[in-house]
Amino acid sequence: MNKNRKKLTLLQKRSLMGYLFILPWFVGFLVFYVRSLFMTGQFSVNQLTIDTVNGGYNLNFVGLDNFIYAFRVHGTFKQVLTTSVLNMLIDVPLITFFSLFMAMLLNKKFPGRALVRAIFFLPIILNSEAITAAMDLSAQMMQGGISNQAAEMSATAAGTIAFDVDYLIDMFMSLGLPASLMDYIVAAVARINDIISASGVQIIIFIAALQSIPGSMYEVAKIEGATGYETFWKVTFPMVMPHIITNVVYTIVDNFAGSDVVQLAYDVAFTGQFNYGLSAVFSLVSSVITCIILVVVCGFIQKRTFYYN
Repeated sequence: MNKNRKKLTLLQKRSLMGYLFILPWFVGFLVFYVRSLFMTGQFSVNQLTIDTVNGGYNLNFVGLDNFIYAFRVHGTFKQVLTTSVLNMLIDVPLITFFSLFMAMLLNKKFPGRALVRAIFFLPIILNSEAITAAMDLSAQMMQGGISNQAAEMSATAAGTIAFDVDYLIDMFMSLGLPASLMDYIVAAVARINDIISASGVQIIIFIAALQSIPGSMYEVAKIEGATGYETFWKVTFPMVMPHIITNVVYTIVDNFAGSDVVQLAYDVAFTGQFNYGLSAVFSLVSSVITCIILVVVCGFIQKRTFYYN
């Protein structure tokens, strides 16, 4: 009977290992997130009031009133949502290609490579909540002293930088570059600090991807006389395409988690208004838009992705 048992192919074994790898996440998704998602949808069509006497909460069905209020009455939701989506569309391609560029540099052999890699991962640690709170507290304690001098120096530097940027913009505009392209470049330069701070994980993923490329491919490309430019587009870029999808998904979700619309939903629910129904609408709408962006972007990249077995 054992002889008739069908053996799994290598591809099937790899697929099984992949399913086993994501199984803990899938169980956690079903146990925790699905219930929270259902409750968010429930809150969005109800008016929630806290029962301070008996504990818990009461729901009063209001239909689509919360959605109508969010889009027609609320003063800042549409603006904050639009700004968050536009910032996401600016940041995601820049973070992805900046991470790939830095990973290619850090993948080369040079003295102190491990230290340089650690430095690029430091923004991940510095952006943690504890470190951020400590930095904010330090800034508050320094108000009126060194901070005033630093502010004056920053203002002076900002004026100088603004002059240089305006000069460069005028120069490139005189060359006939499209105004939309210049707007994108200016927005990217203005957010360069955020882009560098948000690239740590992506750089590590790309370094792992580059190290998994067989060296024989580069040897063949060298023998065939391919230039460095041709080697990148014919060997390196196709081989890291699956990891580009991973980084794009991570970047979109990470950008959404730290966006202003999420902070707005939190403020409406827990500070001041305590309007949980309206906050649920903010969260639900922004989550749906983010999922649509994920599906469109991943579908576009997936058709052009090469998988090496």
